[in-house]
Amino acid sequence: MAKLKFENNGEEIEVDDRSAIADVCEEIGVPFACTEGVCGTCVIEVVEGMDNLSSFTQEEEDFLGDPDTERLACQCQIKSGIVTIKY
Repeated sequence: MAKLKFENNGEEIEVDDRSAIADVCEEIGVPFACTEGVCGTCVIEVVEGMDNLSSFTQEEEDFLGDPDTERLACQCQIKSGIVTIKY
């Protein structure tokens, strides 16, 4: 089991390894609009554990460029381990 930590409110939620994080993020309060990686509404800051997330999708590269800490919550999966985010 992997774990998502939310710096905004201190919540920690266990999720299955290799699962999408969109549903959990939305339940916590991350805003979503298109869910296809083109609007940027769901930009999150990865505080810790970037290596525990899936590789950048083409949609993220097109929208975000090559950021050090930002991801689109609708596009990434948690591979394993712990990921701490801010939104």
